[in-house]
Amino acid sequence: MSETHTVQATQQAELQRKLWAIANDLRGNMDASEFRNYILGLIFYRFLSDGVSAYVKELLVNDDITFAEAYADEEMRDDLVDDITEAMGFFVAPEFLFETLVVDAQAGRFDVEKLQTAVNAVQSSTIGEESEEDFRGLFDDLDLNSTRLGNTVAERSALMQKVLLNLADLDMGHDEVQIDVLGDAYEYLIGQFAANAGKKAGEFYTPQQVSKLLAQIVTKGHDTLQNVYDPTMGSGSLLLRIGDYATVGSYYGQELNRTTYNLGRMNLLMHGVSYNQFSVQQGDTLENDHFEGKQFDAVVANPPYSAKWNTDGKLDDERFRKYGKTAPKSKADFAFVEHMLAHLNATGTMAVVLPHGVLFRGAAEGTIRRYMIEQDNVLDAVIGLPANLFFGTSIPTTVLVFKKNRSNQDVFFIDASADFEKGKNQNNLTDTQLARIVDTYDKREDVEKYAHLASRDEIIENDFNLNIPRYVDTFEEEELIDLAATQKEIEETDAEIVKLTAEFEAMVAELVETGEE
Repeated sequence: MSETHTVQATQQAELQRKLWAIANDLRGNMDASEFRNYILGLIFYRFLSDGVSAYVKELLVNDDITFAEAYADEEMRDDLVDDITEAMGFFVAPEFLFETLVVDAQAGRFDVEKLQTAVNAVQSSTIGEESEEDFRGLFDDLDLNSTRLGNTVAERSALMQKVLLNLADLDMGHDEVQIDVLGDAYEYLIGQFAANAGKKAGEFYTPQQVSKLLAQIVTKGHDTLQNVYDPTMGSGSLLLRIGDYATVGSYYGQELNRTTYNLGRMNLLMHGVSYNQFSVQQGDTLENDHFEGKQFDAVVANPPYSAKWNTDGKLDDERFRKYGKTAPKSKADFAFVEHMLAHLNATGTMAVVLPHGVLFRGAAEGTIRRYMIEQDNVLDAVIGLPANLFFGTSIPTTVLVFKKNRSNQDVFFIDASADFEKGKNQNNLTDTQLARIVDTYDKREDVEKYAHLASRDEIIENDFNLNIPRYVDTFEEEELIDLAATQKEIEETDAEIVKLTAEFEAMVAELVETGEE
């Protein structure tokens, strides 16, 4: 590891530790899903504020004037605001900078209502700008008037002042290395909140190792991807992970939950993805497709498992029509797959995490599965993952990989269900286990009790049932029992018991006799 990477790793670990300690200071009686919004919202606000400060410092480097002085000059103000807004996509006035709020807090005059005004002003500054859609409602979940923070303005101000001063002590520089560190620390917090949020966590977070697996699969053979898409993006971790393995031009996503949608936008920005590099929308992907007709180089998702959905009129929808059947009302799994395939371009790769039921359930799902294999030939691989990897559910899951430009008709099966490291609450995929899955997928060769390249004939023979044990035999023969030897051991044990019992009874009798004397 290089010296730069060592320093970065040290910075990251220290920042993560401190951020989690601050988060727990704030928590009090709030559950994880509540206090998450305050801590992440304030960290994000500081990130935006520090970005403006760094930009202005560079802008005024040759002028003997401060940001506050330049902003106070009516002749300079409009040009200054326009310049910053065009470059950053938003504007923060000197009085609302994070550093100014810290000075207020240090002087004992911090006011939570001023912080709320500052947050609102950031959103207002984007109105009419190209960035307006990406910032609209971004801080809606940072409710600084909530009685959960305190019953009075003074109580709320005192608590937020404490958090503000704690955050002020952290080094959050704005160079590229620091943005990487801060972005990863931000995602670390999201993961920590997920671990403490129980069942709710699955709504917004895909474990990092699973994200890495999907990202490596969809970037295989590509150094650059024009665009990537996640129709159930949660906090955006899956999308961002793709950027670790390829240069991504634009990120696209949609998320149903409003709070999670805001979290996802913040996460993208915190990782240095500019507002003009992403387009994410809020809403029900299956009911209201915000990217209708658009196709992408890579499509990934960890959709809600076996969710209910509205099937009315869906066979009139271009995404679902050709399959002839709709996914059941109580299980939208294949509806998400169909939606994703509609958005996958001819040379792209798609990877989706789903429950094992999609591999073998019959009726409409069996019809859809058969069409995808027999008619469209788009299913490339089935990868079985260990149980209890995800927050909120202990079921084992599977990764389905799809491609549209396949010249072969086989399907590659990997059974990685036994490869995991047992954790306190969840199981984990180690880096070694993850690398084994990826390497095996790359080679596409049989591995005894682990992987099998199934021909179309095998799949037809199994009536398009993709249950992994039909293709990867992991059966371990039990050692044969020598009945004669076992019988002899039992007889010897019985004889030993008789002997010991007799000795014990003799000892008891001797004690009784001694007692009588």
